[in-house]
Amino acid sequence: MAAAVSCGHGVTVSGTRVDASLHDFRIATSRTAVPSGTVTIVIHNRAPATHEFLVLRTDLAPEQLPIAADGLSVDETKVGHAGEVSDVRAGTIETLTLKLRPGRYVLICNLEGHYLGGMHRSLIVGAASGATG
Repeated sequence: MAAAVSCGHGVTVSGTRVDASLHDFRIATSRTAVPSGTVTIVIHNRAPATHEFLVLRTDLAPEQLPIAADGLSVDETKVGHAGEVSDVRAGTIETLTLKLRPGRYVLICNLEGHYLGGMHRSLIVGAASGATG
């Protein structure tokens, strides 16, 4: 899966657009389902702190991802890694463009304690509709 990351206000979108808003201990998205293919996630960090944004392919429920030995983050080696933006600074907008196959994905912030605090959201790829939620 190829990934392209860009930053800034002149957001370029390829394929299906999903807006994701990062808040302290919550991720909200404009869609919960998208067709497979090129998907551009426009990430708005509305929180007062830097976050990261990971797209993981897994059949596990968003709140049931495997926890790493540190007890504070997801063990990324036990789920499929589709793409990420490592640092989304407070008040910024980043984009992540991915070629996604049909399946279940979970969007998370994996900084220590953030996933456990509720920073996760499901995204279904290949669904017939792009439901909002």
